[in-house]
Amino acid sequence: MQLLIGTNNKGKVIEISEVLTGLELDLKTPSDLKIEAEPEETGSTFQENAIQKVRHFHGLGRGMPTISEDSGIMVDAIQNELGLHTRRWGAGPTASDEEWIEYFLKRMKSESNKKAAFMCHLAYLDPNGDLHLFEGECKGVITEELEAEYLPGLPISGCFRPEGFDNVFSALNLEQKNSTSHRGRATQKLRTHLESSM
Repeated sequence: MQLLIGTNNKGKVIEISEVLTGLELDLKTPSDLKIEAEPEETGSTFQENAIQKVRHFHGLGRGMPTISEDSGIMVDAIQNELGLHTRRWGAGPTASDEEWIEYFLKRMKSESNKKAAFMCHLAYLDPNGDLHLFEGECKGVITEELEAEYLPGLPISGCFRPEGFDNVFSALNLEQKNSTSHRGRATQKLRTHLESSM
């Protein structure tokens, strides 16, 4: 089955593809289909944005089964500043990964409470056009500085240490990351669904 991963974030494509490895899927990205238009993100929740995105890419993909997700981080010390606006916050939506994470870590230096939680809501439009929703959460802490290289588009993965681990997200091995991360947990639920329906 062909499946469109509805995002232009290379890091997200890599992580989702890793979890779905081994299934009989022909994974496509918007660039594969020459889709250039970006979806609106006007929802008031992660789930609403995920649904907006999946309908956008499903339509431009001419009805191909499609998944999209919306995710972000909630940081206890700076509540209401990130969340839905994580990538657009701080240094701004046009900032490079380096500029964004430099701003974020500088902002966090003065905060003693480093607790944070990642959330991911994933939406799937199946071959019949039916909508399925999955979610994942991962709690942890923000480190003082980057402790590992990160995937493109996912700079916080280099300074977020999930509960129960000594390493940040991007330093975990594949199995650890995919079973622990918010996106990994949501995509694992999608995988279970796909395995039972394919």
